Amino acid sequence: MIQVNSLISIRNLEKIYKMGDVEVPALCGINLDIEKGEFVAVMGASGSGKSTFMNILGCLDRPTRGTYRLEGQEVGSLSSNQWAYLRNHKIGFVFQGFNLLARTSALENVELPMMYNGLQSRERHRRALETLSWVGLGDRIDHMPNQLSGGQQQRVAVARALVNRPSLILADEPTGNLDSKTGAEIMELFQNLNRREGITLVLVTHEADIAEYANRQIHFRDGLITSDERSNEGKE
Repeated sequence: MIQVNSLISIRNLEKIYKMGDVEVPALCGINLDIEKGEFVAVMGASGSGKSTFMNILGCLDRPTRGTYRLEGQEVGSLSSNQWAYLRNHKIGFVFQGFNLLARTSALENVELPMMYNGLQSRERHRRALETLSWVGLGDRIDHMPNQLSGGQQQRVAVARALVNRPSLILADEPTGNLDSKTGAEIMELFQNLNRREGITLVLVTHEADIAEYANRQIHFRDGLITSDERSNEGKE
């Protein structure tokens, strides 16, 4: 039964890759609910299935079997155009490598996702300013990426993920290119966005100390969930 408050509901999810005549299972019948407002860390060794799982959540890959519902809508079988709409309106992405446009200011980088929504320039500008202020970069809006530290670049990437007001933020090793102090600052930012704004976050990491910031930790191994633990509060 699908939980009433579930943002994500997954049932019997399988993903099998074919390499010639050989079938390689990446996910082996996953069942999982993630509620609105949760902060979830997904962990597992290389080949455990966590990256495949995140790609399916982000509408970047299709399941072989099973169902994936986002806000009650079954999305695994939608068309490519419908997926593109979901990625732009419902899902925000934060990557290890920042993926900012090098010759574009912080403000323009954050405005970019809204250009596909038909928003007028004035509204794009207002929302980008507001979101950069949320992440503590209201005084860096005209800086180019090469004028920003690694942590500041990742904050711009977080703002870009947030600016369309998505239902879900997916973060793939977001501290992987940062030193430990800066990584902790980014995780505190995620934690504040989750607690104060109620934003749902699903984070992939291989670092136990990073996973501790979440209030739920899910471990994958050999395409299966081996543990799923909740805590009332994440790391302080």
